[in-house]
Amino acid sequence: MKCRADLTTMRTSAFRALSFSAAFALTLNPLLTPVIAADYRPVAQVAADGQMNARFLSLGIGKSIVIDLPRDIKDVLVADPKIANAVVRSAQRAYIIGAAIGQTNIVFFDSAGQQIAAYDIAVKRDLNGVRAALKQLLPNSDIQIDGLGDGVVLTGSAANPLEAQQANDLAARLAGGADKVVNSIIVRGRDQVMLKVTVAEVARTIVKQLGIDLTANLNYGTSVVSFTNSNPFTALGRNLVDGNNLTTKFGSTPSVQATLRAMETAGVIRTLAEPNLTAISGESATFIAGGEFPVPAGYACDPTTHVCTTQISFKKFGISLNFTPVVLSEGKISLRVMTEVSELSNENAITLSQAVTSNSVNSLTVPSIKTRRAETSLEIPSGGAMAMAGLIQQQTKQAVSGLPGLMQLPVLGTLFRSRDFVNNATELVVIVTPYVVRATAPKDLSRPDDGFAAPADPQAELLGNINRIYGVPGRTEPAKNYRGTYGFITD
Repeated sequence: MKCRADLTTMRTSAFRALSFSAAFALTLNPLLTPVIAADYRPVAQVAADGQMNARFLSLGIGKSIVIDLPRDIKDVLVADPKIANAVVRSAQRAYIIGAAIGQTNIVFFDSAGQQIAAYDIAVKRDLNGVRAALKQLLPNSDIQIDGLGDGVVLTGSAANPLEAQQANDLAARLAGGADKVVNSIIVRGRDQVMLKVTVAEVARTIVKQLGIDLTANLNYGTSVVSFTNSNPFTALGRNLVDGNNLTTKFGSTPSVQATLRAMETAGVIRTLAEPNLTAISGESATFIAGGEFPVPAGYACDPTTHVCTTQISFKKFGISLNFTPVVLSEGKISLRVMTEVSELSNENAITLSQAVTSNSVNSLTVPSIKTRRAETSLEIPSGGAMAMAGLIQQQTKQAVSGLPGLMQLPVLGTLFRSRDFVNNATELVVIVTPYVVRATAPKDLSRPDDGFAAPADPQAELLGNINRIYGVPGRTEPAKNYRGTYGFITD
């Protein structure tokens, strides 16, 4: 026993001597201080409730991470093993594996029951494959994708709206629906599209009318027989003859009066409308130039005064354009276009009459609207043109009216009939031309009234001018071989 005590005393003295020597050496030279795990790991702060602040850790489903701890692990607490689990492989190393989408926490303890480290685990979808696909499919965009619960969040910037939509569709397919995608992508430099629409139409009309009206009075003693044959023109639905009559009378008793009615007309109508409109890619734009005309909508009567007034509603007509452009790729544009050209016409007009007194009647003529409308979706390269709609129509009407039986005679039948011939031909085309445009300097743009100058009083009174020949001050006109004066042309 005495030997053991002496050996223990000697060991204690030697350990104290070594400890004092080591402490003295470290005091003299701090560079010789040994590095331990606790020195290069951030020291976790202790919360007010005595628990160590947990570190946040994000994992994908089926993914794992290696955790190295500064002290030996004695016990592990996993709040929900269905979401994440911890596997201890050595005294100071553990593996954390993500199992299902959700959140949980894992706490490591040492042999003394002290907390070594704590982790708040958020298990999300594995998005590495999607990130690689976004980078490969959309190299011109910088789009990031992160998990949020059972959904995803898209951030970053896209080169154009098409790539932003493609990234959104890819994320929606991954998450299982568009409602699980939060799209915060910013589109860089959204393209602007100018659409030029040309509506050109030429309509030709030919009308020929020829008819003979006969009126005769035959006397047989005290009896008088009157004969009247008036043949209408029915091809257009109304009689267009006005004043083209030639009347001849034969005999006195009996008397025969023949009236030759004839008309031939030819007309041409040219319609040209070119509305232009600019909109941001993905946004809609509307343009309209026209007016409204009143149409009777009914009568409203005051029950007290028994006075009735005509109610008026307004119908629109003119030129309208509505389109939604989407720039698919560099120079390729998808369009949703609706264009319309309408004008007032007397072809199908109606006349409304209202008796004011027993001897007076008020009449109101309501015109019809002739409309050309086209609506479609198409894809065109920037600067290219496409015939959006076209129409070639030819309509021929012919009507023969007369007295039954007599009108079918080979030669004399002409005296008892009228012939009405109408030929309408219409040719219509709608052409669309989109352009990807950029903003320009104001000095490079011109207005229709640039340089307009009103005439002086002597020019207006003596020469009858309504404007002066003009040139824009400070602007260099292009060198062209003009002869004479130029400017506004007045017919």
